[in-house]
Amino acid sequence: MGERFGEPPAERAGPPSAEEAVEASPARPTAAPFSWAGGPASVPPPAEVASFVPSTGDRQPTQAAVGSGRPKGGRSWLLVAVVAALIGAAVGSGVTALGAGHSSGQSVTTIKEGSAEPGPAVVDGAGIPALVQRVLPAVVSIDVKTPTQEDEGTGMIVSPNGMVVTNFHVVALAAEAGGRITVTESGSTRAQPAKLVGANQDDDVALLQIDGASGLKTVIFGDSTKAVVGDAVVAIGNALGLSQGSPTVTSGIVSAIGRTVTVSGSPTGPETLSDLIQTDAAINSGNSGGPLLDSAGQVIGMNTAVAGTTSDGTNAQNIGFAIPSAEIEALLPSLEKGTSSVRSPGYMGVDVATLTPLLRTEYGFTPTQGAVVVGVVPGGPADQAGLALDDVIVAIDSTPIASFSDLQQAVQSHQAGQSVTVTYYRGPTRHTTSVTLVTQSAIQSLEATEGSGVFAP
Repeated sequence: MGERFGEPPAERAGPPSAEEAVEASPARPTAAPFSWAGGPASVPPPAEVASFVPSTGDRQPTQAAVGSGRPKGGRSWLLVAVVAALIGAAVGSGVTALGAGHSSGQSVTTIKEGSAEPGPAVVDGAGIPALVQRVLPAVVSIDVKTPTQEDEGTGMIVSPNGMVVTNFHVVALAAEAGGRITVTESGSTRAQPAKLVGANQDDDVALLQIDGASGLKTVIFGDSTKAVVGDAVVAIGNALGLSQGSPTVTSGIVSAIGRTVTVSGSPTGPETLSDLIQTDAAINSGNSGGPLLDSAGQVIGMNTAVAGTTSDGTNAQNIGFAIPSAEIEALLPSLEKGTSSVRSPGYMGVDVATLTPLLRTEYGFTPTQGAVVVGVVPGGPADQAGLALDDVIVAIDSTPIASFSDLQQAVQSHQAGQSVTVTYYRGPTRHTTSVTLVTQSAIQSLEATEGSGVFAP
């Protein structure tokens, strides 16, 4: 058994667990400021441990991971870590500057567009309850399952024959690991099977088709390019996965436009999204893929991310982000044709904790910074390369590693199948080894074989 933090180093028989490593650290890092607006979420793991916070909730089981950073170029970007809208998913890496116009391509599905303009209050004297009742029939809860994980989120019906638009990170398990997708219409408890038609990981948009659907109610798209700060908005979604078929409704205003954020917590790593609508309407895990409505009940955005905790430990309040409806409409023609743009970031198969001064003093680690290996997936890439408990990773290729998040970014900036050079300390001796990365599903298979269900990266 591994040593428990707090016991004298002389009695040490192995590495501390990830949770124990966190409890022992006086300089506990805080969570990244933003996360995907996914599905129901279990209590997320400590920030020092590389773990994904599922969008619609935490994945079952919680899994450690290493991911990649996204911002590139000279723009002044707001960097955020976003929680996905599933019960345990995350999104990949890649910078995409989103346009603001409607698509010039032809779509087989006729998207309903309204002519009303966004405004500061609900129009025609109709209150929010009436607005919500008009839209709810076109909102669905989404559930994606594999033998070892489950993600949840929200979707919007865009055609009577059951085409549903949602975030890619909500259905990433289906794209990456062959997960089974079901949707539940609002007011219903019957889960209906659906298939993934097309996906665009860079823009975090996906299109589903409900099996055998016909005659369904659809959302009406508004013109997101006319939204201004102060406009009234309503958000609807499967917040926290509280009840399939019974969405949560929140309201607020457009608090900013044109935001660029870097989101983490997706199964495929961090993702940078641009030109987002910022709102103070409450958005939580599970909301991902749900509509952000204007005062006329038209969809002007798709709820995608939410602010969390800043680097200094300050909790963000009422800051959420939505992909503009104009961007979604522009992508639908290609998604309908089955076009998919999905990457497979690499995984090492380790569980790590940030090396803190307290850990270094208590356990005699040689490096002053790095990521301590507190778990290794048996038979995984790291295991095969010779990495073991208590090793301290200090570099991936030529990139220095000072924390678990550095490791996450460095590793998932590479694709599955690529090899990276890992520099690490074992005791006082510095070593290097080559690790060939694999897909997340390969790691999950190994975990299932071992029965651990603990490690993911």
